[in-house]
Amino acid sequence: MTSTYTANDAIAYERLMGRWSRLLAEQLIDFAAIETGDRILDLGCGTGSLALALAARREPAQIVGLDIAEPYIEYARARSADPRVTFRIAAAIDVPDGHFDRCYSLLALNFVTEPVQAVREMRRVTRPGGVIAAAVWDFAGGLTYQRLFWDTAAALDPAADRARARHYAAALTWPGELEAAFVEVGTRDVVGASLTMRMVYADFADYWEPIANAQGPVGDYVNGLEPQSLAALAAAVERAYLAGRPAGPRSMAATAWAAKGVA
Repeated sequence: MTSTYTANDAIAYERLMGRWSRLLAEQLIDFAAIETGDRILDLGCGTGSLALALAARREPAQIVGLDIAEPYIEYARARSADPRVTFRIAAAIDVPDGHFDRCYSLLALNFVTEPVQAVREMRRVTRPGGVIAAAVWDFAGGLTYQRLFWDTAAALDPAADRARARHYAAALTWPGELEAAFVEVGTRDVVGASLTMRMVYADFADYWEPIANAQGPVGDYVNGLEPQSLAALAAAVERAYLAGRPAGPRSMAATAWAAKGVA
């Protein structure tokens, strides 16, 4: 499997998204559930947010995190000494059919170049009667902090407008698409949900600095800007962040689409 996500700096990812993916991981686990003795695969584990949230609970017997990004896997390995947890670099799920009791994926499937095939593999490696579950951001309608950035950038630069369109057209990120993929690969008893949390930024610097050093689509865009253009964008985004109120903290909602089903 291959990915469209630029993933070469784990610290940058953590500052941009990791602190929020940890919150979403807890909600996905509660939505999909776990049972004592479960063997769980975390597909597209990134820097380890979901795997470590699973490891914080006593039920799992084994947790395997799988990702193609070596810098992220190295970072994840350094975060845990739990003997139940293993992080592996792999471009394919090279395990036998039905090996795991559960297979989960957090904020990854929309970046896989063949997302439905990835869901099919999740089902394949999960035992009959086991559970697969996934969550992806509702970029267009539910991720306030990125919408603020992309809408401001798109108003200033046609290239940002095109980048926003590509990003928001990603597979599985619109209502019902994740559930439909689960059904397409033969998963039964599929249930969809939206999972919402609050993202709190201490001030504009806390909001902007992770964006200015971002990974993924946001990073792909800002890293291509000349210093003068980046400064102009920062000033415009700051006005949008402040929105006529004094400088300081801002709380922004974040919603993800989720689905679960039985293999």
